[in-house]
Amino acid sequence: MSQGKQAKILSEGQVKAALAYLDGTRYPLRDRVLFLLTIKAGLRAKEASMLTWAMVTDPEGGIADCISLPDKASKRKSGRVIPINKELRLALIELKDATEPSPEGHIIFSERSDRMTANSIVMWFNRLFTALGFDGCSSHSGRRTFITNAARKVSLVGGSLRDVQQLAGHSSLHTTQRYVEGDTEAKRKLVNLL
Repeated sequence: MSQGKQAKILSEGQVKAALAYLDGTRYPLRDRVLFLLTIKAGLRAKEASMLTWAMVTDPEGGIADCISLPDKASKRKSGRVIPINKELRLALIELKDATEPSPEGHIIFSERSDRMTANSIVMWFNRLFTALGFDGCSSHSGRRTFITNAARKVSLVGGSLRDVQQLAGHSSLHTTQRYVEGDTEAKRKLVNLL
């Protein structure tokens, strides 16, 4: 991804609008989970495509506390453990209850296959953002939004940008920093504290 042409991050209003829109789609439960996997867990299209129920469930079959993403399901061996956000957890429970999947089953299924491909997910996001009129947004917008929001809030929980890097599955802190969107208002407040 070139630095000059990054996907735009989503505002809170845009996230709410997207979730409201997804309630009216053909597969609202699946679509909500797919959107939340990017915005609340920072998954890439490939990772969402590869995600199985076994990666998000505990030994009893309930939704686990974390997504256990193995290297084989990630980009360049960037497997990792990601705590599951409460909104994502509820969406996963709803989808699981509605579909009664096997542990090996893919979470993000398609009409014609047991899973959506990464390319299909990219196109799905393009259709979503086009329908909503969100210019400059792509399948990477949710991931960038997740990373930016995490970077802005990590100090509130005693963490650092290194924690955000690990959640994102980046091998370099420099890569994580490139994902983070600056905030003009925050910079103004910071300078006035000095």
